Amino acid sequence: MSFGAPQYLILLPLLFLVGWYFKQLSLWRPLRALFILLLIGALCDPLFRLRSDSMDLWVLFDRSSSAQEMVEAGEEEWKSLLLRSKPGRENRLHFVDYATDVIPGANAETNQYSGSQDQTRTALAIHDTLARMEADRHHRILVFTDGYSTEPLDGIAAKLLSAEAPLDYRLLKAPEVADYRIAGLKLPSRSQPAEPYVVDVTVTGKPDGVVPLTMFRGERVLFTRDVEITQGIGRIRFSDRIITPGAHRYRAMVEPEMDAHAGNNTREQWIEIVSGPRLLLVTRYENDPLAKTLGNQGFAVEVVDELLALTPGTLTGAQAVILNNVPAYELPSPFLNALDFFVKEQGGGFLMAGGRNSFGSGGYYQSAVDELLPVTMELKSEHRRLSVAMAIVMDRSGSMTAITPSGNSKMQLANEGAARAIELLGETDAVTVFAVDSQAHEISPLLNVGENRGELINRVRSIESMGGGIFVYTGMKAAWEQLKQAEAGQRHLILFTDAADSEEPGEYKALLSEMQKEGTTVSVIGLGTRSDADADFISDIASRGNGRIFFTTIPDEIPNIFAQETVSVARSTFVEEPVSTQSSGKWYEIAQRDMEWPGKIDGYNLSYLREGDESALFSTDRYSAPLVAFGRRGIGRTAALAFPLGGEFSESVRSWEGYGDFLQTAVRWIIGEQLPSGIGVRHGIDGSELTIDLIYDSEEWSERFALSPPRLVIERGNEGKGAEPLTWERLAPGHYSVKTELRESEPVRGAIQITGSALRFGPVVAGSALEWEFNRERVIELEETARTSGGGELLDLSQAWRKPEASGVTPIREWLFLAALLIFLFETFATRTEWAVPRWTPGRKAPSSVSAGAAKATPSAAEPEPTEPPDMAKNSLPTSPIHSRKSRFQKAKKRH
Repeated sequence: MSFGAPQYLILLPLLFLVGWYFKQLSLWRPLRALFILLLIGALCDPLFRLRSDSMDLWVLFDRSSSAQEMVEAGEEEWKSLLLRSKPGRENRLHFVDYATDVIPGANAETNQYSGSQDQTRTALAIHDTLARMEADRHHRILVFTDGYSTEPLDGIAAKLLSAEAPLDYRLLKAPEVADYRIAGLKLPSRSQPAEPYVVDVTVTGKPDGVVPLTMFRGERVLFTRDVEITQGIGRIRFSDRIITPGAHRYRAMVEPEMDAHAGNNTREQWIEIVSGPRLLLVTRYENDPLAKTLGNQGFAVEVVDELLALTPGTLTGAQAVILNNVPAYELPSPFLNALDFFVKEQGGGFLMAGGRNSFGSGGYYQSAVDELLPVTMELKSEHRRLSVAMAIVMDRSGSMTAITPSGNSKMQLANEGAARAIELLGETDAVTVFAVDSQAHEISPLLNVGENRGELINRVRSIESMGGGIFVYTGMKAAWEQLKQAEAGQRHLILFTDAADSEEPGEYKALLSEMQKEGTTVSVIGLGTRSDADADFISDIASRGNGRIFFTTIPDEIPNIFAQETVSVARSTFVEEPVSTQSSGKWYEIAQRDMEWPGKIDGYNLSYLREGDESALFSTDRYSAPLVAFGRRGIGRTAALAFPLGGEFSESVRSWEGYGDFLQTAVRWIIGEQLPSGIGVRHGIDGSELTIDLIYDSEEWSERFALSPPRLVIERGNEGKGAEPLTWERLAPGHYSVKTELRESEPVRGAIQITGSALRFGPVVAGSALEWEFNRERVIELEETARTSGGGELLDLSQAWRKPEASGVTPIREWLFLAALLIFLFETFATRTEWAVPRWTPGRKAPSSVSAGAAKATPSAAEPEPTEPPDMAKNSLPTSPIHSRKSRFQKAKKRH
């Protein structure tokens, strides 16, 4: 402890002399003496030291892609200068590497940064450093960076001031090179169908010249034009309009001849075309009768028959999705994956209608929407096909060694897919397996599954990638030689290959023609996209083989795709015979009265009612299968109509008098309740930071939120990762807000759940190559933050160890003044009321714990209460200063 004003201690001896000489002041009385000591103590300003004199210097190195080379060039010199200028042993030096992730001390030995370098998260690095600081030491932060953070520095200055940790920085400047970038892509966040709007594209770079720019909407090229760069900037503006509701993506791309950083050559943005509530009908039928029927019932129906155009953005603004006899393999994986979040978290409706390409027959078993359906499609022995001979040809080339986000290699996932297929085959089925690189390696000849299932699965799971490419023709020919040996039954070949590295077409057309004549079908699982180099080749294989083609960029989906294909081949899941129907009475849970159901249907998809869900109509055959099933998933609703609503096997249903009423009731039920008015959501992106604001009428919604607060969830990417909850911050009455970090080019969709309904937003995206945007505003933010915290740009590293101006001590003057005031008031009260502290006289009994009333009620005859003589009572009066003053006052009164 120290004193800020020790000169006031001289008052102690002075007041002692005054009290000794003027005794009538009674300064030695306890309360007065305590008051004087507290007052002098407060004047001396005592300070308690909370921090030592030592200091920690935290050095943050920007290891992002744009700054890594500059940091590596000067790192050793900077470290040496900082170590030489360190003033004492008690001071400490800490090194922290950061880019997308923060890794303290990661470069201490190897100088290697192990995290992602795609972003510059300076704010995260400072937050992490502040959390590691010890409270009893001084601290200072020094950042070596180019200043182009990919996230804002909001609130950092206040936290640095609170921690008394000034921020210094050294800006790293790269040599000027020829570089062009998309600096801005501006368009409205929302528009009406067919309403024109302006798209503004800004291109910056040096040197001046002409740069070609290509503009995309979705995957379609709108135009390619030259942009003239003058004084470092160029701009293109054009008007556009979209008729189709939903969210649509724009992407701008420049392709200069000379460019230092190709990572900043693209930028994308989304626009939502807003219309009224609509149904999304995905169908393979031309002039789907369902669209006309629902339109006549007052629904706005958007018919989608170009299935490859479906994206998660298509779901924006839709109330429900209806899949009408559409096979799973024809639907893009991102769209299928998005349906789970759409239903469970965004409160959308989902309905699947029957047909040869629906449910299990359409490959939906273990697909992304399997668990959404109120029916299950597992394989049971009573409805398998007669027998299946299956050949599995697997790519084991070098590309299969890549590790996926799940931690498994592509080869391991392919092995698991093949094992899943063998598990689903029946006892009388047969299978042969080949692993292919530049030649076909027989893993197993054609063997009966029932007798060898365990051994076959073990063999398949032990396949390893051995490098090289994949010779497709060689693998299929070897597998066909084995399938020829199969007895009567269905023959099917599954080819798993890399869509970007499938070699040796050979005489595949002649081979497939031979296989087709023998009744053999071929399906292909392509790891990649439909735009990959060999996508057309493997698609043609599936087309000529009368099979299915699957594309996926998500390796973790491979086992499920194998399972979908196996069930489609090995199981007879569509019943083609007419069957009678029987009501269960459960339709009352949807409508106010039961339905006059059709007496029979012409065919249906065989499935089983999922536990916890309900069925309003069953078949009367030996399966007693659910024909109209429904259930709830999260805050959304789903339904499964096992019979076709259009095309073949639908004549009886479409001639049914209650057809339109039934569809209207079912669709209105899956749509659910609409959100009341008085509430809205807005969102915005700053760099990689997404801000979501909930604005509501506080008078109308405050009581509801007190009982059930709004819940915010988002889903990142197109892989169906699931919902991620976020926590609100209440900024003001009627205003909640939250901020979260986005990964570049990763779309995010969200929902604010309120009393069983949801406010939806998205997709939104942070843009691509944020690291190479070089936003000058971020440099200005860094300069202002450093200046506010007490630091600044540091050119001389020997000044890095200057101690912060903060004292590191805590004053208690205010508390002492407050204590002195309380003592003074108490002493004044005691003097005016002549109150004295009660004294205890030796020999006198201590107060009894028994109350006075109780003592009178039970007097003791043996021990009478002692009485004190009057003269003793007089002599025992205390002679306190109060009584002395009273006595002097009475004597003076008598004299007058």
